[in-house]
Amino acid sequence: MDIGGDSFSVKVIENEVVHAEEAWNEEHWLPFTNFDLLVPPLEIGSIFFYKKPAHAASFFTIVNTLKASLSRALALYPPLAGEIAWNGAAGENQIHCNNRGVYFIQAVADVMLKELNLYNPDECIEGKLMPKKLLHGGVLAIQVTRLKCDGIVIGIMVDHRIVDGYSANMFISSWADITRSKTPSMIPSFERSYLKPRSPTVYSPLIDNVFAPLLPPSSNPDINDLGKENGDEYPHVNRVYYIEGEQLRSLQLLVNENGARRYSKLVAITSFLWKQVALSMENSGKQNEACNVIVAVDGRRKLSEKEGEEKEKLMMSHFGNVLSMPFGSKKPQELKEMSLSNVATTVQEFLQPATTKEHFLDIIDWVEEQKPRPLISKALIDGRMSFTVSAGQKFETMDKIDFGWGKVAFGSCHVPKSRKDCFVMTMGSPTNDEDWVVYMHMPLMHMSFIEAHASHVFKPLDTPYILI
Repeated sequence: MDIGGDSFSVKVIENEVVHAEEAWNEEHWLPFTNFDLLVPPLEIGSIFFYKKPAHAASFFTIVNTLKASLSRALALYPPLAGEIAWNGAAGENQIHCNNRGVYFIQAVADVMLKELNLYNPDECIEGKLMPKKLLHGGVLAIQVTRLKCDGIVIGIMVDHRIVDGYSANMFISSWADITRSKTPSMIPSFERSYLKPRSPTVYSPLIDNVFAPLLPPSSNPDINDLGKENGDEYPHVNRVYYIEGEQLRSLQLLVNENGARRYSKLVAITSFLWKQVALSMENSGKQNEACNVIVAVDGRRKLSEKEGEEKEKLMMSHFGNVLSMPFGSKKPQELKEMSLSNVATTVQEFLQPATTKEHFLDIIDWVEEQKPRPLISKALIDGRMSFTVSAGQKFETMDKIDFGWGKVAFGSCHVPKSRKDCFVMTMGSPTNDEDWVVYMHMPLMHMSFIEAHASHVFKPLDTPYILI
């Protein structure tokens, strides 16, 4: 089967299913945690580009090695070889760890790594170097592609209800370690007891400012329409940029008023981008509509705070979702008139309450009282312009995802173009420790505005940047 396109084509050599080497009992069901229940049924991807391996192994040998190590890795991560299904005994959807397997695609592409337009994933990744959809009913799909220069691309698509970015990175790192005959640096935990609600449940009303039940089924939008602006008037696109370290430092100095405050680089970039999106909305006549920015916050360390080393290890190895989604909402006119420092203060103000242990305990209890209603980030349910910012620097992707043929040349997340929620991830640079890489999935209208007015900050990432 050939996958065509404007710039190059991809030929699928083989489709198969890889099973866990040692599976759990086929009747093993794993309940979702209350954090998992906050995630809609959306797909999220990761993709890794490698130069030609230094060793002389053939692509056939490399693929067989990857399949064998994947089988061993799935023995440590049985939920990824299972499916989400209705458990009649429990009366709810759960993860059925039945080892139905992972869809594995082998392909070749008639393009060289240096020819790929990495700035525009819709051209070089979407439908070509990534599995298209989780069509086989499982929760994980993988595509390994050989490029014309003998470089290798590994694309991974997973159901977001199973993992957050931290967990996805944990699995991929373990798979890479096993491929190199190394013991994985972290063994996943699927324990549910430490994420159970308190008795009696108790939570701050502030949780109602972060999450909310979805509308009744008859009036719910399609999950892929969450955050969608006025139908298909504003098509979404994927873009990848890099930010030079000097620009990062300049923005941080600006929001901190040359040392008067102590806001992070993430707060600085979030504030700058929030203001740019607001200016784009005003430019298109939407100055009276709300503009929301969501910042994903990982709760693993907070939930183990002051509970000893054992609890900390359990939480850091927890496989699943442990996220809060605090957000700020302003009209474009308000953001336009605010200094960048004041925008950063607003970001810090809505972030601060979501960085405590009590906040994450409150989420667990709140979700328990809302069951079985579907839940979602409150910023995504009203049709307003909302975008989520997630920090990926802590995943150390560029150093850890080594399958035995060298350091990754470039790695990124990937959101299917069909998704209508807006997503931004900041990541470390593969070439410069001072720079950041920023992946964006947003309406073309906003991307065009940002490129026209903030090109000094967001520079299109091209292959010369990663092949220096």
